[in-house]
Amino acid sequence: MDMKKRIILELRNRDPAEVAEMVVDNSRSLSGEVEGLSDKFVELEVLSMINVGLNSLAKLPSLPKLRKLELSENYLSGSFETLSEKCPNLIYLNLSSNKIKELSNVEALQNLKSLQSLDLLNCEITSLEDYRDSVFELLPQVTYLDGFDQEENEAPDSEADDEGEHALRPRPSTTLIDRVAVFADEDGEDGAGPTADYDDEDDEDDDEDGEEGGEVGLSVGGKRATQQDEDDEDDEDDYGEEEEEEDERADVQGQKRKRDADDDGEDDEDEDD
Repeated sequence: MDMKKRIILELRNRDPAEVAEMVVDNSRSLSGEVEGLSDKFVELEVLSMINVGLNSLAKLPSLPKLRKLELSENYLSGSFETLSEKCPNLIYLNLSSNKIKELSNVEALQNLKSLQSLDLLNCEITSLEDYRDSVFELLPQVTYLDGFDQEENEAPDSEADDEGEHALRPRPSTTLIDRVAVFADEDGEDGAGPTADYDDEDDEDDDEDGEEGGEVGLSVGGKRATQQDEDDEDDEDDYGEEEEEEDERADVQGQKRKRDADDDGEDDEDEDD
């Protein structure tokens, strides 16, 4: 689809003056120039024309509120004076994968005083010796080049367009430890969760309980073992006593039977007599 038709489609019957974002990626410019845009797009803040076959920006209309411009994967090699004239408030500019070879090709970007982030990845200029230092020196207003600042700190995400202008401005980077500390402070203030000190106290209490519990458990276990032994001894004693009583009863019964037998014998003798 050519760029003009794509822009009409993206408008969806809206007034161009009401449009804040326009994306025509992978459409096709029949002339190699910007087509279908006009000065009526006065509120346009984000414009993306990735891989549309551009080799010139000469016909770019005046876009005074434009702050983010995506132009990667085209055939642009220079003549960027138009950008400072038509888009003076640009903050983010992506020129990666274009035909930019020399520092002189981007020298015109010095007039973009608000420019903070510039991408030139996959352009021949990146193979120059001291490329990064040279670009930062040439464009002192630029904070992030190819996604990193001069100290190699990564740029913040610039895709959160719904956050407004602040989405394109650099934000202080935080480490994982910093974020955890912030969350811990918030939890402590709101009372939504335990603080670090509270957790330490709980851990100490758990340790103390664990140690005491271990000793008590051993003590109880020992007591139970001793009690069981005593019970077993008592059972043995009772069993022994029962056996003695049974033996005594058996002896008594035996002696009684013997006496009875003797008596019966005497009675038989008396009858014989």
